[in-house]
Amino acid sequence: MFPKFLQAGSNIGITASARKISHTELQAATQWLQQQGYNVTIGNNIGLAHHQFAGTDAERLTDLQTMLNNPTLDAIWIAKGGYGTARFIDSLDYTQFVKHPKWIIGFSDITVLLNDIYSKTNIATIHAIMTTQIATNTPNSLQSLANLLAGNLPNYTAPYHPLNKTGNAKGVLIGGNLSVLCNSIGTKTDIDTTNKLLLLEDLDEYLYHIDRLMLHLDRAGKLANLAGLLVGSLTDMKDNEIPFGKAAEEIVHHYAAKYNYPIAFGIPIGHITDNRAIIIGAETQLVVDDNQTKLLV
Repeated sequence: MFPKFLQAGSNIGITASARKISHTELQAATQWLQQQGYNVTIGNNIGLAHHQFAGTDAERLTDLQTMLNNPTLDAIWIAKGGYGTARFIDSLDYTQFVKHPKWIIGFSDITVLLNDIYSKTNIATIHAIMTTQIATNTPNSLQSLANLLAGNLPNYTAPYHPLNKTGNAKGVLIGGNLSVLCNSIGTKTDIDTTNKLLLLEDLDEYLYHIDRLMLHLDRAGKLANLAGLLVGSLTDMKDNEIPFGKAAEEIVHHYAAKYNYPIAFGIPIGHITDNRAIIIGAETQLVVDDNQTKLLV
């Protein structure tokens, strides 16, 4: 189920479920939203600080829950990632949210929230940039979010990648940050990957850790029954003094290529400046041929 798309005068709330953020840091995002014709409501925990977090777990939970319950909001944009959303995710109550669905926007640490909402309510969410990236991301990245919020569904093309596995598949898109997804296995926010298109991206990990994460996904049965696999950016990977021996993309390919579904690398999604907006929970088509990859909702 899609929440209603936005129009001039729609209301967007901004809250921080993970790392702390100041009001000053939100100015560019607030101005951008207002330029799109939207009204902005700033959460009560913006500007709070509890060590690295935007307030205590209870304060961040309260602010997000208040916005989820608010029937006058049409979307909630999570201000910043980092780490912290999973610390209170099991305490969220979607009862009122289901009565008045709204788009939830974010990525990285917010992967746990996007997929939890879809899994438990069947309401789609948006994997897209955070507020702090307005000034640094490409015009295409920003426009993709503006387009999606207005109801223009994604239709992306990515160039050929030598590790791609050709094929044509349809399925509901789920996933996001590899580390967050692996940490959810065996918990209340575990995801069902059967017949799904799984999106993976990650940032700032050691290559051996990427191998460990992919091995965990595979051993947990999360790769075996996919409809297809989309690999976004694997950015700023690190290696030890003794090299691991494979690049991050090669590690992902090693674990997934044995299965019979299309695999697409180089999707413009993740911790890159050209981070395109995509819908978690949308029936999506993945077409991978010898020339390019197409992703259509």
